[in-house]
Amino acid sequence: MVSLGRRAVCFAALVLSTLACSQDNERKDAATGGPDTAGSDGGAADLARDIVKAGEAIARAVTGDTFKVTGVLVGAGDIGRCTSTGHDETARLLDGIDGIVFTLGDNAYPDGAPSRFTDCYGRSWGRHRARTRPTVGNHDYRTPEAAGYFDYFGDAAGPRGKGYYSYELGGWHVLALNSVLRLNSWSPQMNWIRQDLAASRATCTVAYWHESRFSSGEHGTSSAMRAVWEVLYASGVDVVVTAHDHNYERFAPQDPAGTADPQRGIRAFVVGTGGAGLRPLGVVRANSEFRDASHFGVLKLELGSGAYRWSFVTTPDGEVADSGAGLCH
Repeated sequence: MVSLGRRAVCFAALVLSTLACSQDNERKDAATGGPDTAGSDGGAADLARDIVKAGEAIARAVTGDTFKVTGVLVGAGDIGRCTSTGHDETARLLDGIDGIVFTLGDNAYPDGAPSRFTDCYGRSWGRHRARTRPTVGNHDYRTPEAAGYFDYFGDAAGPRGKGYYSYELGGWHVLALNSVLRLNSWSPQMNWIRQDLAASRATCTVAYWHESRFSSGEHGTSSAMRAVWEVLYASGVDVVVTAHDHNYERFAPQDPAGTADPQRGIRAFVVGTGGAGLRPLGVVRANSEFRDASHFGVLKLELGSGAYRWSFVTTPDGEVADSGAGLCH
C-alpha cells in the first residue's frame, strides 16, 4: 500500500469524525515549513476503504457518551533548559490536566547534571514529580550513567542502570523504555520487552521512550529503533510516543518498515515540545499526518476500553492544535 495525499487523509479524517487533520490548513502549512510531499496513486483507494471501515468503528466507540475515560497520560520530551521559559509554559499546561505525567527523555539540558534537574527541570515540571513516570534521553546520559536522572526520579525511573519498566493504567498496559541502551534483537532490554508483553493480558498497549523510529525532524528516522518496533508490532502494541526531534508530529498507523497499515499498524507520535527549544522540520516522511514545529506543548492521551483519544495541547493558552481518536487492535 502507499501513503495517502493530503486530500485523501482529510477525507478519511472527516469520515472518522475526528480532528485527525488540522482544523486550519494554513496553520498546518506554516508549522510544516512546506507542503506535504506524500503522493497518492491507484493503491490509495484500497487504503482509503480500510480507513473508512476503521473510521466507522472509531466513530461508534469514541463519540457521545459511549466513551468512558479510564486513564490519562500527558507529557512530552526535551524539556528543561535553564535559559528557556518554554518548560515553564508547558508545566502550566500540566497544572490543568489530571493524570499520569510521562517524560520522553532529555529532561534536563544540556547534560542531565543533578543541578540541572533541581534548578531547571525542578522549577517547572518538578512540581508534578509525584505523578511522573519518566524515561531517559541521550542528554541525560551526558552525566555518567545518567546519575542525575536516576537520583532525581528515584524508584519512579525503574531499576537503576536500566531505566525501563511497565505499569497498568485504566486497563491499558504501558511500557516505558530506554532508547539509550541497546535495543537490538537479543539485548537484555529487548528480552525483557518480549517477556513483559507476553505476560500482559491487556487489550490495549502504549509504549514511550526518547529516540523516534519515524520522524520528519532534524534527526529523522532511526534504523536503530526498527528492532523494537518489530517486537511491538508483532505483539499488537497500539501507540508509540517518542521525542528527540524538537517538534510535534503524528503518523498514521504503520508497520516497522514504514508501510501504512490501518488494521495492525502502530500509531506514532513525536512530542519533543516540552520546552527546551524548537527546530524546523525537514523532508516530510510518508504517513505523516500532522506536524507542528512552532509551538511548545504536551500530548494528552485519554485511554478507554478498546479505544483512545489524543490532543496536542499547546502553549501559551492551551489551544488544541491536533486531536483525534483510534481503536485498539
